[in-house]
Amino acid sequence: MSEDLNSLAAEKWPSSPAGKNQLIELSVFLFLILPSLVFSFFIAGQGNVNFVLISSSTILRDLSLVSLILFFIWRNREQVSAIGWTTRNFWGEIGLGIVLFIPSFFAAGALESSLHRAGLSAPSTQLPALVSEKGLTEFLLAFLMVVVVAFAEETIFRGYLMLRFRSITSSPVAAVFLSAVIFSLGHGYEGTASVVTIGFLGAFWALIYLWRRSLTSLFVMHFLQDFIGIVLIPLLKQLKSVH
Repeated sequence: MSEDLNSLAAEKWPSSPAGKNQLIELSVFLFLILPSLVFSFFIAGQGNVNFVLISSSTILRDLSLVSLILFFIWRNREQVSAIGWTTRNFWGEIGLGIVLFIPSFFAAGALESSLHRAGLSAPSTQLPALVSEKGLTEFLLAFLMVVVVAFAEETIFRGYLMLRFRSITSSPVAAVFLSAVIFSLGHGYEGTASVVTIGFLGAFWALIYLWRRSLTSLFVMHFLQDFIGIVLIPLLKQLKSVH
């Protein structure tokens, strides 16, 4: 498996800045994001949070992190394609994302249900994003948040972190594992079963990224995953309560 991943990534991976500069840059970036990700484990049970406030802050935070990554890429004279944003086979990648989303969605759901039955924890309270959506404005804001989060998190966890971890460790296996673990940390408020499930999804998406070298299909999969839970299901419940 390790040899297959190394041969898959060896010829296509773009060159990066010197190792010391990469390590310093990555350390600064992780210092910015890791504390807030770890604190997510302490959110559960703290009560409902205003939806407009948390969604707006999420959008601004994610866009600022993407801006920082783009600055790193510009400073290092790298191309945006180095973090997976390319128009190559654009519509084909969108189609691939839709096709792959279906089995991954049901596999993730089955895994999380199994983990719940095995005794891993579920959320002890409603997720903030599902609490206060009551009107058109809230649902439009939820949709915007889903788009931004899918774009930003794929840029961060698959595009940027995979690039730097791959360059520093010279191992695509380590890059997949580390990016998936860090990705899962931000979902502590959903319970340990969801953390493991998100880690599984992160590893799966990272493998697809190694294969495709494009974030387009992953953006589609990530968007659909969040859209169903954050927008579609609450909207259907809202419509059902009206009728």
